[in-house]
Amino acid sequence: MEFVITDQAPTPGGHYSQAVVHQGLVYVSGQLPIDPETGQSVTEGDIEQQGLMALTNVTSILEAAGSRLDLTLKVSVYISDISLWGRFNKVYAEFFGAHRPARVVIPTRDLHHGVLIEIDAIAALPESSA
Repeated sequence: MEFVITDQAPTPGGHYSQAVVHQGLVYVSGQLPIDPETGQSVTEGDIEQQGLMALTNVTSILEAAGSRLDLTLKVSVYISDISLWGRFNKVYAEFFGAHRPARVVIPTRDLHHGVLIEIDAIAALPESSA
């Protein structure tokens, strides 16, 4: 088991790793729309900006673990207001392109720091790495 930490994504705010690699899989912890350079939440942004920042953070962690976005198997999306889903789904579809990992959308109430979205993921390592 390998614990992944990269400065290309937000520093964990609690007792957890950004990701754990185990038996050829990468488990990415929930990522908020936090700018890794400033450590500030992107709470001023709309769902599109926040979603893009969270997805970018997931991608940075996957890359630090030796994986890639196109190896993502499953994505969990926690969204503070289900009425925002359609707008975020456009960002999500553009971000992933032709790749369509399994996905769950969990409407929730308040998220940490007042953000609108949190995203976690499970991805495979490339065959040569597994």
